[in-house]
Formats: sequence, C-alpha cells, structure tokens
Amino acid sequence: MITKQQALDYHYKGRRGKIEVSPTKPCRTQLDLSLAYTPGVAEPCMEIARNPGDVYKYTAKGNLVAVVSNGTAVLGLGNIGAAAGKPVMEGKGILFKRFADIDVFDIELDTEDPDEIIKVCQLLEPTFGGINLEDIKGPECFYIEETLRKTMNIPVFHDDQHGTAIISAAALLNALEIVDKDIDKIRVVFSGAGAAGIACAKLYCSLGVHHDNILMIDSKGVMYEGRGDKFNKYKQEFVRKSDCHTLADAMKDADVFVGVSVKDTVTKDMVKSMAKDPIIFAMANPDPEITYPDAMDARPDAIMATGRSDYPNQVNNVLGFPFIFRGALDVHATAINEEMKVAAVKALATLAKQEVPEQVAKAYGVDHFNFGREYLIPKPFDPRILVWESAAVAQAAMDTGVAQEPVDIEEYKQELANRIGQGRNLMRVITAKAKRDPKRIVFPEGDSTRILRAAHIVVHEGIGNPVLLGEPKAVSRLAAEFQIDLDGIEIVDPSASDKLETYAQCLYEKRRRKGLTLGKARQLTEDRTYFGIMMLEQGDCDAVLSGVTSDYPYTIRPALQIIGLNPGISTVSGLFAMIKKDKVYLFADTTVNVNPTAEQLAEIAIGAANVAQAFNIQPRIAMLSFSNFGSARMPESVKMARATEIVKQKEPDLIIDGEMQAGTALMPDLIEKYFPFSKLREEANVFIFPDLNAGNIAYTLAQRMGGLEAIGPILVGLSKPVHVLHRVMDVNEIVDMAAIAVVDSHN
Repeated sequence: MITKQQALDYHYKGRRGKIEVSPTKPCRTQLDLSLAYTPGVAEPCMEIARNPGDVYKYTAKGNLVAVVSNGTAVLGLGNIGAAAGKPVMEGKGILFKRFADIDVFDIELDTEDPDEIIKVCQLLEPTFGGINLEDIKGPECFYIEETLRKTMNIPVFHDDQHGTAIISAAALLNALEIVDKDIDKIRVVFSGAGAAGIACAKLYCSLGVHHDNILMIDSKGVMYEGRGDKFNKYKQEFVRKSDCHTLADAMKDADVFVGVSVKDTVTKDMVKSMAKDPIIFAMANPDPEITYPDAMDARPDAIMATGRSDYPNQVNNVLGFPFIFRGALDVHATAINEEMKVAAVKALATLAKQEVPEQVAKAYGVDHFNFGREYLIPKPFDPRILVWESAAVAQAAMDTGVAQEPVDIEEYKQELANRIGQGRNLMRVITAKAKRDPKRIVFPEGDSTRILRAAHIVVHEGIGNPVLLGEPKAVSRLAAEFQIDLDGIEIVDPSASDKLETYAQCLYEKRRRKGLTLGKARQLTEDRTYFGIMMLEQGDCDAVLSGVTSDYPYTIRPALQIIGLNPGISTVSGLFAMIKKDKVYLFADTTVNVNPTAEQLAEIAIGAANVAQAFNIQPRIAMLSFSNFGSARMPESVKMARATEIVKQKEPDLIIDGEMQAGTALMPDLIEKYFPFSKLREEANVFIFPDLNAGNIAYTLAQRMGGLEAIGPILVGLSKPVHVLHRVMDVNEIVDMAAIAVVDSHN
C-alpha cells in the first residue's frame, strides 16, 4: 500500500498539482506574438462572430471539457468541500488526457445550491465542448444534469451516474450471454439507491430488463410501497409492491445483484440463496459488498465483477467517460443521449468477445484473455477501446441527429487509432512482461531513500523481488523514518554474509592473472557493488541496479571484470529509450564508447535492434552522420557506411540504412524523393551515433529542450543484466529500470 507521505509528495514535489497548460502553437518571435494575440487574433474573432460554429475551427473548444464539482460527494470521502475535492478533479483531467487526449479544466464551485451550479455551467458554454459533472451529491445531481441537458447545446454527463451504469451494463449483457438467460426475464436486486444505482437501473431497463423485475434497497431497506417514507421523485420510479423488506429477502432467487453501496452488506448465505448461475456485481469501492473469494466460495457457479483491479471483471469508469466524450466532441454533439450511452455499452460488450491482442494480455501479466466468466469487459489499457467506443458513440450521435459535424466513420476510426500511439504504452508493455515472471533484483545502494521507495513499489506492483544491500538496522531505521514499508524486501549485509568468502575466492580466481591478490579480492567483495555483481555471477540474483550515489564507471567496471560480455561481443554499449507523446526512439550509444569502430557500431546497432524487439517495437535503424549516402566522403562518414554494410551482412532482415543525416532519417518523403534505393521507407526509430559526443549530446538535448522522456541508460552486451542508475533519477525512473532489468533477465 502507498503511504500518506508518498501521496502527498506526488502532489507536492516539483510543479504543484498534477496538470499544466501547454501551448500548441509557437510563440517565440514577434510574428508569432502578433499572430497569437493582437493584431492577428482579430481575424478568427471576426470569423467566429460571423459564424459561431467556427469557434470549433479556430479555438480549443472542440477538445476541451470542464470537470465541474462542488465536492459534496467525493470518492469515498463524502462532503469535503470544493477545494478539498480539487485533487480528484485534477486526477480526472489526467485520465481524460491519458486515455482519450482530451484537455480539461477542473472547476470547483463553492456552493451547495444546485441552481447556482446550473447557472455557472450555462455561462461556461462558450468556452467548453462538454461538461463532466463530478462528485455532486444526490438527489441534487439528478436535477442539475437534467436541467443542463435541457438548456445547453453541448454534452453534459454526470459520470458518477452513467459511468458505472455503462460499464456494468456491458458486463451484464455478456454475463447473461454466458449463462444463457434472457434479459427481459431476469430479476435484479440493487443495493444502493443513489446516483449510480438509479442510473444503472434506468440503463438496464433501456437494454431490456423489465421494470417490475427490479428491487432497489436504500439505507432503510427495500423500497416498497407502504414503507412509510416519502421518496424523492428519482427513487419513486423504483418503488415496488413487494413482500420483501430486507436485502436478504430480496436476494432469494435473484438472478443479478448490483452493489453500489458499502462494504460487507452481503453475506455468503445471501449469495447461496440466489438463482442458478448468479451474476454478482459488487462495486462498492475500495471494498465491495462481498469479497470475490467469499462470493465464489459460496457459489462457484457465480459470475462476479467488482470495482477492484486485483480480481476479474473490474468495473472501472475509465472504460467509459474519456471515450464517450471523445466521440461526442469529435462530431460536435449537442448532447450525450440515451442512444449514445447504449452504443457505448454495446461497443464494450462486443469488443470483449474479440481476440485480445497479445500486448494487452502482457500488460496484465497473463498469456492471454478469452471471453468468458473472468473476462466480461475489456481492460482499461486496451488501446482498441478508443476506436471501438468513441466511434460507436459518434455514430449514434449522427444517427440520432445531435451531431453538428458528421464524420466519415471509417476515416474517423483511423484518426482515433493514430491519436494515442505506442509512446505512452512502452513502459506498460515492459512492466507487463516483468510481472509475468518477477525476478530477484539487487540494489547495492540499500541506504538510499529513493532506492527504498522504488523497492517498495517494485514489490507492491509485482515487478520483482528486491534485495537491498546494507546494514539491516540502518536500512530499517531509514525506512521507518520515511514511512516506507519493507514487507517483501530482503536486506543483506555484505560484510556479515556467509557468502563473502565464496564470492572473494571466485573474484580472485577471475582476476588473479590481472594483478588481483586474494586479500584485495576480499576487500573488494565487501564493497556493495562488487558484492551485488558477485551475487549475479553466482546465480544468487537475476539482475543488479546501481548508481544513484556513485559515478557511472563505478558500476560498469566491476560488471565488466566479473560477468563480462556476451559471446561474440567486443564492447558494451548504452542506449536510451526516448519517448515522445506517440512515438518511441532508441538512441545508441549514448554512455560508453568514446569513438567506436565500424565493427563496434555494427554490434551496437544489432544490440539496439534486439532491445527494440524486446519492447515490441519493429526496429528501423538509421546510422547517423553529417553525410547522406556518400555526399561527404570523410573518415567519419565512411565509418558509418561501413558499419551499415556489416549489419546488413550479419542481419539481412533488419531494416537499416546509412550513413545519413538525422533530418533525412526523420523524413521518409525526402528519402523517397532523393534516395529511392534506401530500405528505410518509414521514419527511423533507432538512431546509431558515430561517437559518444554525438550520442550523449543528442539524447540530453532531446530530453531537456525537446521535452522527450528518457528511459535508461540500458546497458547492452553484458552477459547478465546489470544496469546503471544515474544520480538524478527519480523513484519512478528507478522502478522503470527495475522492470527493464527483469525483462532483460528473461532474455
């Protein structure tokens, strides 16, 4: 579990909060300024004044959603107020951006008057393409959304109601198909009569559940006629004539249980009383109405979904709202209507029955997913959801006449597929591979707080099994001071280890003809970096990560001395994975070889290609120079051309060419026009630099000035996984390197 301090640090450190506004146009010159503001800005203003619909053409409105809340029903925290709810709304903005590339302003309103919230939203219509209402308590939330949908010409969507409804409805359709039950004949029991419960019930009825076959339970029991309460108009719709007065009564012979209430409201006996093949959606968060193990123990024939990610069939709202808004925004929809919600349901249900790509399964640490009792709905990180769901919503908007800007649906699907590419998915793929077979990772710098935090995450995420080197009491004191849980983390003191003499003897035998005495070997082995690499050499661990408190050579030197290079390899090299929004580039060599020979460059290129393939990237290699295919015959360019030929001879199936300029490698149109003989028909994604100067400078500039995220350095060529951490790495970067090291050990 994460600690309070970790959560606070995440939001506090660096730039405060979780979001920022970034310009999409250059503003570097006087001309840029004149175009962005006065006088140039007058032109789009006048166009919009003449044709209000052009606001979508000349501004960001068409990709901008307001997340509006008053903080009266935040997560499981209740009425904590508008300001206290702001971190949640910022988080919602991150999900919009991450999953559907939608920009968000979060707007927290300091009022509990629903009419004031309505008025503010109405006044904001010129600014936003859509309104996402969030964490507003019921029954006010119903009234607010109902009024805004009637009075506004942009989509308004209360995710607390409709998100859970849409995702669970998709799961319901598929569960019913598996158990072969007709939707119009099932009996459904709801625990929870708030926003989510009522929205679920309404949507289920739209899909075919018979209205009279629903029993709804609120905090006072079954909502039945004659109970003596005065129900609000939203609850009144689901008040029934019934002899059932308790949840236990209601669940007897029920086909479906839907929980949107609180934990531990359902017992095993209640589950046992349900009909054959019961469907149980226990969606209270973070703890369900009944746990997955208890429900399945009571009824092995049950199909179950929860809100948790650690059990099958997670009902996660992120499967809905980003993609629904994406489809609505892209056709300039005036509303999100019932047909659009049903389209989202059916898209998710249908997608779950398709063959699941291997990369999606790997992202969740399994070999494959098959449609069935434990896979009713797609996983949130399935990139196909963006295409399937958003396109279905857009099509429904067009079919029902609420789309102001119709699209060619097939062209739109292709646009969606290109919107969020592989760049954002790289570490997900690597982490998923690591989780499939976690390995034992040694961190020699066990007394670093960053290493301690990273090790905790590595255990918590199931990436690997960390071993920290250091004096156990000192490490434990440090962990206690910074509230870091050491559960699952092993601590080894090299100086007190019973392996010390064995490792020293082994090191001596390896280096005795290199001037190393046995006494010096014993001394070196007590050094934690040497000890860690000796553990790797002796098979007592699977990977070593070191360097956050030492210089680069301090880690790589003992690695070369002890484990050496792969057979047939003459040099070790280092590369960085450079991540742009939707692309991944590999830069090599960036850390080791000052002036490699053509033969060494060929090795570096092949090694980088192997890394790309391990990351599920098809390598397209550019051997870089200041020259294009012999345009400047100098020793430096000839070296790159020679290296290219060596690679082609050794690995004829690789897509590689050179020597070429970096600009050429990034411009396939230029290659096609001037160099039609080249094998490189698409933009290169693996760049091999002629020397360390070029490689190191290029990756640093791309990171610091270009804003690309750098993952690495990844060492290539060593016979066993050793990777160097650098001094300025943050905790998340160390965790990334741990995942890379585990995947390296698999190979």
